[in-house]
Amino acid sequence: MTHPLIPQIIDLATPVAQTLGLEVVGAVFHTNQNPPVLRVDIRNRQQDTGLADCERMSTALEAELDAADIIPDAYVLEISSPGISRLLCSDREFITFKGFPVTVKAAEPDSRIKEWKGQLVCRDETTLYLNQKGRQIKILRSQIAQVELDEEKER
Repeated sequence: MTHPLIPQIIDLATPVAQTLGLEVVGAVFHTNQNPPVLRVDIRNRQQDTGLADCERMSTALEAELDAADIIPDAYVLEISSPGISRLLCSDREFITFKGFPVTVKAAEPDSRIKEWKGQLVCRDETTLYLNQKGRQIKILRSQIAQVELDEEKER
């Protein structure tokens, strides 16, 4: 379950990242640790995300979080790069992983189809296209809960 402060933190972190040429990929607040750890994942849009990017974001975001005062107690701020995530979210990821095997999970858990497997063809504003053994299928984006890279090679 997502911590209730995460949407506010992402809203605060996104413009900070944009001014640095970065994007916020996600955030997690681990309140079960002492002190709690707020981890914000970032990505450099132009090149591989490096330590310098994490340091710049940490300095800038720390100042914004302190000014906003939305986290009342002491915590540790971690800025990291998510590495290669198995979940595909951005348009850039759908372009990058064209031709890769993916698993598409249905949004409606009680639908007769729970998931689709195939090679990623493309995604547009309304539809995701998969190649299943030489046959192209269309899946409405509204029917999709998530798309993830499939570790198994479909050959």
